[in-house]
Amino acid sequence: MSFTRKLLAWYKRNKRDLPWRSTRNPYAILVSEFMLQQTQVSRVLEYYPRFMKRFPTVERLANARPKAVMEEWEGLGYYARARNLHALAKQLSATGYRVPADPEELRTLPGVGRYTAGAVACFAYEKPVPTVDVNVARVLGRVFLGRETRNGKRETWELAERLVPKHGERAWRFNQALMELGALVCTARKPKCPECPVRAHCLAVRLSREKQYLRSAPPKRGPRPA
Repeated sequence: MSFTRKLLAWYKRNKRDLPWRSTRNPYAILVSEFMLQQTQVSRVLEYYPRFMKRFPTVERLANARPKAVMEEWEGLGYYARARNLHALAKQLSATGYRVPADPEELRTLPGVGRYTAGAVACFAYEKPVPTVDVNVARVLGRVFLGRETRNGKRETWELAERLVPKHGERAWRFNQALMELGALVCTARKPKCPECPVRAHCLAVRLSREKQYLRSAPPKRGPRPA
């Protein structure tokens, strides 16, 4: 079975029930991605429903007072995210509050980098584009390069672009599955390699086994003296 098929089968059985996964609303996904930057999922789950209830649309957010936006963000940290999100909503008022589908157009918005642009394009509009966050970079680096790599590296994005399925709905599941695998199994510390559905494809596992074998192999003996 291929890497992708194993990964998707695992994701189907093990995915977490997260509110931003049950919608294709681009604004809702945009809010979740802003909140998830440098913040654990458990923390975002506390703030996301409340924020969406108070500001359910781009227009409501754009017309809100800065103080009101910061009130709902209070305690989540990295407050530049809230200010950028508010500025983004105001900027979209010029286009009828439409969140763009094109990743390059998304990157022109305040606070939107390459990952966030790809995430909104894929998770809201099912565009077959890569979404490389720190979890995805770690999985791809270990499996295909045999080493750690960063989400900002060109080689990581090029690898992700080659792997992402060309069908939109399958690309959605593939990108979600990579992120989930990095969050739950292929973690930064103490990865759960025996539980990994793609360990048979993992170069890091293979190299680790080879090193272990070399350490445990008995030393070679030279010829006996005559």
